[in-house]
Amino acid sequence: MKAISVLGSTGSIGTQTLQIAEEFPEQFRVVALTAGRNIKLLVQQIQRHQPELVALADADLLPELQQRLDDLPPSERPQQLPELVGGPDGLNTAASWSSADLVVTGIVGCAGLLPTLAAIRAGKDLALANKETLIAAGPVVLPELKKSGSRLLPADSEHFAIFQCLQGTPWADNARLSTGVPTPGLRRIQLTASGGAFRDWKAADLEKATVADATSHPNWSMGRKITVDSASLMNKGLEVIEAHYLFGLDYDHIEIVIHPQSIIHSMIELADSSVLAQLGWPDMKLPILYCLSWPSRLETPWRRLDLTEVGQLTFRAPDPAKYPCMQLAYAAGRAGGTMPAVMNAANEEAVAQFLDERIHFLDIPAVIEAACERHKQDLIEHPQLDDVLAVDQWARTTVREQVKRGTRRIPLTAMAA
Repeated sequence: MKAISVLGSTGSIGTQTLQIAEEFPEQFRVVALTAGRNIKLLVQQIQRHQPELVALADADLLPELQQRLDDLPPSERPQQLPELVGGPDGLNTAASWSSADLVVTGIVGCAGLLPTLAAIRAGKDLALANKETLIAAGPVVLPELKKSGSRLLPADSEHFAIFQCLQGTPWADNARLSTGVPTPGLRRIQLTASGGAFRDWKAADLEKATVADATSHPNWSMGRKITVDSASLMNKGLEVIEAHYLFGLDYDHIEIVIHPQSIIHSMIELADSSVLAQLGWPDMKLPILYCLSWPSRLETPWRRLDLTEVGQLTFRAPDPAKYPCMQLAYAAGRAGGTMPAVMNAANEEAVAQFLDERIHFLDIPAVIEAACERHKQDLIEHPQLDDVLAVDQWARTTVREQVKRGTRRIPLTAMAA
């Protein structure tokens, strides 16, 4: 039986991970949970899974959690109440919990970076659903992986698909990814994208885009932030950077293709020109399950893929005029150093401002580009962790200040020039 720690247990990845643990009780047991502010759901998870440790990101909420557990009727109270911890140190404790064999990192955004590093330094294998860890801090994370021997198993659908396609090639059998050198035999990666909420909109019509429009995904059920990233195609740009760090290919060999049906989750081209693809319904439970069970495969009763039901699979190239965030991500990745961290933090803050209706959807790439342009003169090529954390905060502050001054939409320039 594999013991798992779930970081971000009340979010989309966390809840689906716990559903899998309930479906396969003889395979997985939950030993640690972390959560944000959803105390009601967290109490229910504690009742079902009886973890050894629970951590809250906000330590001020610990008394409320303790009180809710104490108020449970005896018949509903876990046999053994968990140890409760809070704040950044508490999250790191859960990430490095001694009895955990695998850590699922489902904390959204750069907030997941420090707990993920804590898990790596403790020698834990990770099911990585927090892409920002590699995007913002790839130069920091890769040496830590080499030092600890931890494995990063990709738990998002695209990189999971690539990992599946690589089975049988060198390194795939032991999952020694994120080595900093190209995966042997791998020539090219094609990341598929649904096209997001504005897939069928004309670029000119984006002037009318609202928050409700941007958070209505045609295929996937996800959180609001990542759904906006899907609408701007920034999520795919971030995945390009993540693929670079996971599989070692340069940016010229990582492509994005719009695939509206979301059945092919990514493709790889091998040295002999073979192209391999992984197919499945748009459902995050399969990537999560494979990370939890790896290197084994578990039999599931889940709905089988019927291509006659799908009918057709279509593809098209993304329109750079419609998706400027995609170009920004490629440029930040090529610039390297601290630039991806700045770009990622600026995007997180810009999306938050958009969701609060302080800026328009089309302002998002403008404020991201402005932050990246300002950072060029201060770029650190070989950053340490403190450098990454510092530029992350700088970028967020820069975006907030720009929003207060007012945004100005400007044509996308070549950041890498």
